[in-house]
Amino acid sequence: MTSRPLKIAIAAALLASAAAHADPAADTAAAKTDAATTNKTDSAASLETVTVTARRRSELLQDVPIAVTAISAQELDSLNVQNLGDLQGEVPNLTVHDARASNTTITAYIRGIGQSDPTWGSDPGVGIYLDDVYIARPQGALLDVFDIQRIEVLRGPQGTLYGKNTIGGAIKYVSKPLPTQSEGYAEVDAGNEGQGNLKAGLGGATDDGVWRGRVAYASLHHDGFGKNLNTGDSVSNQNTNAGRVSLGFFPKDVPFDLQFSADTSHDNSNPRGARMLAPNKYTPPYPPLDSDYDVRSGMPSVNPTHMVGEALTMSYYFNDKWTFKSITSHRQSNTLTNIDFDTTPLPIADVTAYYHDHQTTQEFQATYQGDNGNSGVVGLYYFDGGAGGNIHNNFFNVLFGVTGGNVDTRSCAGYTDWTFKLADKWNLSVGARFTDERKHAVVDNYSTTDGTFTTPKATSANFDKSLNSSNLSPRVSLMYALSDDTNLYGSLARGFKSGGYNIRANTAAVPQSDHPIADEVLDTAEFGSKSSFDDGRFSLNADVFYTRYRNIQLSVFTSYTLPDGTSGFFGDVANAGKAHAYGIEAEFAWHPADHWSVTGNIAGLHTQYDQYFSYGINIADKERFSEAPNGQAGVNLEYAAPVDFGGSVHARVGYTYQTKVYPTTDLTKALAQGPYGLLGASLIWNKDAHWSFGLHGSNLTNKSYRTDGYAIPVLGVLTGFYGAPRLVYASARYAF
Repeated sequence: MTSRPLKIAIAAALLASAAAHADPAADTAAAKTDAATTNKTDSAASLETVTVTARRRSELLQDVPIAVTAISAQELDSLNVQNLGDLQGEVPNLTVHDARASNTTITAYIRGIGQSDPTWGSDPGVGIYLDDVYIARPQGALLDVFDIQRIEVLRGPQGTLYGKNTIGGAIKYVSKPLPTQSEGYAEVDAGNEGQGNLKAGLGGATDDGVWRGRVAYASLHHDGFGKNLNTGDSVSNQNTNAGRVSLGFFPKDVPFDLQFSADTSHDNSNPRGARMLAPNKYTPPYPPLDSDYDVRSGMPSVNPTHMVGEALTMSYYFNDKWTFKSITSHRQSNTLTNIDFDTTPLPIADVTAYYHDHQTTQEFQATYQGDNGNSGVVGLYYFDGGAGGNIHNNFFNVLFGVTGGNVDTRSCAGYTDWTFKLADKWNLSVGARFTDERKHAVVDNYSTTDGTFTTPKATSANFDKSLNSSNLSPRVSLMYALSDDTNLYGSLARGFKSGGYNIRANTAAVPQSDHPIADEVLDTAEFGSKSSFDDGRFSLNADVFYTRYRNIQLSVFTSYTLPDGTSGFFGDVANAGKAHAYGIEAEFAWHPADHWSVTGNIAGLHTQYDQYFSYGINIADKERFSEAPNGQAGVNLEYAAPVDFGGSVHARVGYTYQTKVYPTTDLTKALAQGPYGLLGASLIWNKDAHWSFGLHGSNLTNKSYRTDGYAIPVLGVLTGFYGAPRLVYASARYAF
């Protein structure tokens, strides 16, 4: 395998070679175009010109009656967004980061709604989409950002158009489209913590444009933020190689096109480091360390995730109003995670988890775009997927257990969403989606005689059950054009999250733990405005919302005592009851003067349980939502202008802030993260139309902040996982 320094050297050589063969005349012409583009950007609000597909059809962002954030590739670069976790603070009421011990498993919450358990028995509350293909499992879904066109974040339930498990919202990753002429780029990055990245893309088309193709590659590495002091291995490092390839057939004089894409990601990073937050009474030789990342684990330093996917999209254009589209896809992934809960060489709580999943989806869409302001979509969707694995638990090197099995899901849905122009200033949108789903769960949990996990000793749960459910998720919205620059809207929407079975059930101790888990259902009323002022120099998108939430699925630890006095615990899933939430969100872009802009967002969120039953007692007044800070904000000050020594510069300094948050459902106060802010900056010199050089920094004040943790008193475990420290890197990019 080619070493990382060699990869960077090769990329640097390619960049130098490209520079040597660049056309100076083309550089000059392109530089003029660049300057014109910069001046145009400075004099108009960027939000006005963004096109999104939030409603499965292309529309201007300002015309969509949905709370949606769209971030372009250029903005992602300026904001130093390396993966989906870096969207934290840039989108109102979004909490997103890597999950506990993993580097690639995503934890995503919108407006306090998400997924507290990444196992195959639990479904996400925020849908992740890669080019309109749903990624059903969180493993591998913390997508790295490269060769991208934009990211859209839809807030609030999206059940009508996106279906189940978008109860909190959806994150859409839109890669670069197929080009009609030759184009490409290569970028190398180098920074502290041993960071060394290579990103490249190349696309082109035949002279007649009938055949088009694109290939992209990313090799992402850094040495890690800490060490395993027991083995010397790095922790919280990155070792990722990812790629995408696309091929398109666009025949002449035929209203038809065909596009095929395939993507793969191979992450061979080590486990994340963690901090022991309090002495463990079972590990007196190993007191807490000062580092947020160093561990003394005796477990293997391997944590690989491998993900592949393919998609085939066929489009037929009946006329200038009707388009028929078929999207066929297949995805699968495999993950091995080593989790040392106690972070010491002693086997107090050592867990090895093997995950695997596969999915096949088929979607048919017919979209209508009328010349009278009416538009709509009608579609059919089919999902066939399976997820499962084995979790090996070693407690004190005395108690050994296996959590095993799988969950197969088949889901069929039909949906429609239409916009009707009622009058010059009024638009009505109505839609609904009906989903019928069947889940089949096989659970095989047992204890074993030793740490080889090969000889069963006693069965804790063994069942084979199926669950059928159906849901109708309607949506209605009304938009009023108050003026040419301001749209007001109100909407009512429903979403739902699939139920199922607890794959950690212990029916030997708690017989009812094999009972089905009900679907979550959420209804939201939302009122918002999308406005532009001062001849487009100031844009403001704002909304307020109120949500009713029921059958909330929570992953908790349940204790039990057997008739012989033996006590224990197991991971349980409960439908806690009912809750409500309300909040406010605003995003703005202001160009106070030529070359200067200020962009940002602010959000407020209040969440409250109305009913939360534990052992038959309503404890709603004592419970609160996890991953739901009451306040979030972000602001970026940017300067972009031509410079005397050639080209143009784009400088940014940004700050994000959030209030206190409880990252886990057990609401342990010791794991709660207090209010904190993060400072970031970037400086990019666009030398000409081909070359650009950048200096980027995140968490510049080196703030220590927790994103997740474990609190298991019976095992003496209190462990916190932390966000990245100060990271600074330089970049060089060549594009043609």
